[in-house]
Amino acid sequence: MKKSLLSIALVLGLMTAAKAQTKIPPDIQKLLTKNTCLACHNPDNKLVGPAYKEVMKQKKYTAKQIVELIYKPKPTNWPGYPPMAAMSQVPKDEALKMATWIASLK
Repeated sequence: MKKSLLSIALVLGLMTAAKAQTKIPPDIQKLLTKNTCLACHNPDNKLVGPAYKEVMKQKKYTAKQIVELIYKPKPTNWPGYPPMAAMSQVPKDEALKMATWIASLK
């Protein structure tokens, strides 16, 4: 009985670890929140827009390309999603910092 419970606990632990969410560094979290990015995007899961990891898996953008897309989105790149609004209010240095982190995701 003890062995069965231990096995079940181990399996559940592994399942939880497999579903672990990407940890967003505090400085990036602050920028993503300030600039309302997290209203539509999540590192791991589709929300209104694609997950950041999905973006990097499918498109493999550079940080520079991501910055360009923040200011001038291309809805044709992501059919099936609502078009992203241009985020011209995002300061360039903040856009680059967020984009560099997004580009680092695998």
